[in-house]
Amino acid sequence: MTNLANTDVAILAGGLGTRLRKVIGETQKTMAKVAGEPFLNLILEYLKNHGFQRVILCTGYQADQVEEYYRDNDMGLQIEFSREDVPMDTGGAIKNARAFIHSDPFIVLNGDSFCPIDYSAFLQFHRQEKAIATLAVSRVKDSKDFGTILLNERKRIVGFQEKLLWKKSPQGFVSAGVYCFNHSILSLMPPATIFSFEKDLFPSLPERIGNDFCGFLVEEEFLDIGNSVRYQSAQEQNWKDK
Repeated sequence: MTNLANTDVAILAGGLGTRLRKVIGETQKTMAKVAGEPFLNLILEYLKNHGFQRVILCTGYQADQVEEYYRDNDMGLQIEFSREDVPMDTGGAIKNARAFIHSDPFIVLNGDSFCPIDYSAFLQFHRQEKAIATLAVSRVKDSKDFGTILLNERKRIVGFQEKLLWKKSPQGFVSAGVYCFNHSILSLMPPATIFSFEKDLFPSLPERIGNDFCGFLVEEEFLDIGNSVRYQSAQEQNWKDK
């Protein structure tokens, strides 16, 4: 069993959350209440229960809300804060946090989604496959709301397809918002300060690193609270039992 105590987890917790404003107002979306407590608590508790000890929260929009709360409520974890002065998007946030990330490999999570993944198996898969980047991927019945991931029979990621909002799409593999990276991923990132993993890095990796870009299939349901419909769905599920 892989020891997770020495693996750092960076959590993206700085998004603007514009699609949730009508429901949660100016609250940072990762702090939106689910099961009576901040959604981010559910993620942090799950990480602690699976053996992680050190977390970097990448803060931005409403950073004070997040940082003040977790300075007083560390959930039994060592929590560091990497703050963005301007929105840097998902990739820029991790590049900005690179000085805080000590382990190699390290985990990155979207702070507005939750997937009850077996992290020990995830990290072991990443190492066994000698990957530079591994994405946790989940199968969905209708992929129209998501960009889909193309996997080959060896679980290598060979491409991406943009979401097709205008029609029902077949089942497909989608990102569960959980990534494992070697430190060498930092040298593959765009030179820009502000950039997206999903648009500006991941689509280029099948050609640039080939077999070192892997997909780890998870059977568990994942949920994000990125819009009001999904946020309401999160309210109706008992995540404490995950």
